[in-house]
Amino acid sequence: MDKKQAEKRIKELREKTEYYAKKYYDEDKPVISDFEYDMLMLELRSLESQFPDLISPTSLTQKVGGTVKEGFQKVEHEVPLQSLQDVFNFEEIEAFEERVQKQAIESKIEKPLYVVETKIDGLSAALEYVEGKLVRGATRGNGLVGEDVTENLKTIKTIPKELPEKINITVRGEVFISKSDFEKMNQEREENEEELFANARNAAAGSLRQLDSNITKTRPLDIYIFNVQKIEGKEFNSHFEELEFLKKIGFNVNPVCILCKNNKEILNAINKIGEDRGKLTFGIDGAVVKVDNLQLRKILGTTSKVPKWAIAYKYPPEKKETKLKDIIFQVGRTGVITPMAILEPVKLAGSTISKTTLHNEDFVKEKDLKIGDTVIIQKAGDVIPEIVEVVKSKRDGTEKDFEMPRKCPVCGAEAIREEGESAVRCTGIECPAKLNRNLVHFVSREAMDIDGLGENIIGVLLEKKMISNIADIYSLTFEDFASLKKNGKKFAQNLIDSINKSKENDLYRLITALGIRHVGVKAAKVLAKKFENIDNLSLATEEELSQIEDIGPIVANSIREFFMQEQTQDLISRLKNAGVNTYRIKDEEEDNRFEGKIFVLTGSLDKYSRDEASQIIEKFGGKTSSSVSKKTSYVLAGEDAGSKLTKAQNLGVTIISEAEFDEMCK
Repeated sequence: MDKKQAEKRIKELREKTEYYAKKYYDEDKPVISDFEYDMLMLELRSLESQFPDLISPTSLTQKVGGTVKEGFQKVEHEVPLQSLQDVFNFEEIEAFEERVQKQAIESKIEKPLYVVETKIDGLSAALEYVEGKLVRGATRGNGLVGEDVTENLKTIKTIPKELPEKINITVRGEVFISKSDFEKMNQEREENEEELFANARNAAAGSLRQLDSNITKTRPLDIYIFNVQKIEGKEFNSHFEELEFLKKIGFNVNPVCILCKNNKEILNAINKIGEDRGKLTFGIDGAVVKVDNLQLRKILGTTSKVPKWAIAYKYPPEKKETKLKDIIFQVGRTGVITPMAILEPVKLAGSTISKTTLHNEDFVKEKDLKIGDTVIIQKAGDVIPEIVEVVKSKRDGTEKDFEMPRKCPVCGAEAIREEGESAVRCTGIECPAKLNRNLVHFVSREAMDIDGLGENIIGVLLEKKMISNIADIYSLTFEDFASLKKNGKKFAQNLIDSINKSKENDLYRLITALGIRHVGVKAAKVLAKKFENIDNLSLATEEELSQIEDIGPIVANSIREFFMQEQTQDLISRLKNAGVNTYRIKDEEEDNRFEGKIFVLTGSLDKYSRDEASQIIEKFGGKTSSSVSKKTSYVLAGEDAGSKLTKAQNLGVTIISEAEFDEMCK
């Protein structure tokens, strides 16, 4: 390749790596695999070494990827949080060890040791302690400047808030989510129809970089500390000594840490970690080799991006060939029908794989999968098995084409795929696969508000086969509930009272409780006001529905599809027979003082939660929105109001305080 061709290719590679790094580091949404990204970086590094005059300080080979997310305070790292030089073969490990040995001899340092550790697949963070107390925590960012995520880091149980010694110390660690917790999180997200996390690393990064620490608190984050960045009043001779001290004062230290004397032991340690990676409870994306002697580290020094005293060996993704024996279908709690591959069992990365998700119809078609195909599988991020490709050369004509079902495999109701979506869903409200989820939603506070009938009690009722349909709630007796608990008379009476009270709910609550796709409380109120009773709504045409403000064609289609189902009509009939109100309850004098007004809420209010303030606005005929625009009538600004307040000021939107809002509501 001549210089002109190299310059063109370097430009292409820089644009690609910048884009992929932005998706990975800043948005926590990778679009290619780590291995593919590593190969692009390897090619870029190789070309830059061949043509050194083409090296630019803005190239990702010369700087750490990542920026500070808007909304976070910036933190300047006193000691930079550098990246590591990645290598992909043992020859480069040997070359690294030779360079270190040469420098050790020149510096008269005898027999340098090395520490080989797992390269944990997570997000790097620094923890700063003053007088033994945690005062600040920050992400790596670009290595020099990170994000202040102190409150988020304090939600991680394995981070000590106070140390047994009153020392000033800054440590570096890797925040991660364990394999089992990651699988559980994605399973819950799938059930809740939320976008799945691509891998455990990005799930951890996205969780730690939440602007609301209450969200972070719900995520199963953990951390392993692997370095002392700075310490006052103590000196160490070796990295291994540092790690022992960190353990002693209560830190969760990287559990895989192997002391090595020479290149042979280093390679053995890397191989051992590679063999055991499937047994580890956390994901790794390599093994790190570090010089143990801290004096030698200082002599070796660093570049602007990486230390010269450490190197990271990246394991190639393990792949295996197997047979796609069948494709079956699972119906999730929200009705999403997911194709599952049944595989000829094969050992991969420490576990036996016999099935894996095929995600959706588009995934199967993109891979051109047929039942009976020979396929290649690998584990994504050491956690999720996935089919990478079909070995088409091994097809013999006996393979069968794949077809997505158009009827639910569990209940037989119509299965639909909405425009612009990849998921196929069961539309049956009585589908047994969805029953638990539908029941929990039906009784929830924003729906029928049956106090005391929570997820646990519903689980027991289903397990004991006391209910098999939503309407069965209304046929349960005092004796049924009393039998669930020892001395359960008061518990039973409270539930019976709550169920009877729910029969008198307004129509909008019933519409909300039915769980029609895209129809939340706001839309339910609009529909109740427009149609007055459930029968009128069930007979409404798609055209009538789509002309209603705040409904639109997608929601209209969803409503029509829902009421066309036999299961829906059966449920409504049962609810009517049980005495559930299906009409709108009109106030004697409706107060629509906020009709036509759009409110945006920002910051924290003293007197109300955001939900409570929104309910008051809607009660008076107004609407709430999550974003400020020229159409916004008022911005209700509480304490610590953020960018929405600034935008409102720039657009000249009326800003009101909580006290002014109170006056408007009197």
